[in-house]
Amino acid sequence: MERLTLYTRLGCGLCEAMEEELRPLASGPQPFQIDEIDVDSDPELRQRYGHWVPVLMGERGEICHYFLDPDALERYFAGG
Repeated sequence: MERLTLYTRLGCGLCEAMEEELRPLASGPQPFQIDEIDVDSDPELRQRYGHWVPVLMGERGEICHYFLDPDALERYFAGG
């Protein structure tokens, strides 16, 4: 099963919205697990992703940031 990482921060409305949209998709035709990481828990993560949260990452790189892009997620699972 694919593991995706969702970089977020506490109190971020966009982060909460992306997580809510991702949850039902995680058990869909292309199942995946979501590892949520608070960027403020690590100075390096805060510097790298702090201005871009939420950021959805897969093993092959960034899928999308700010808002869930269903087309980008589909392309990611298709190998693109």
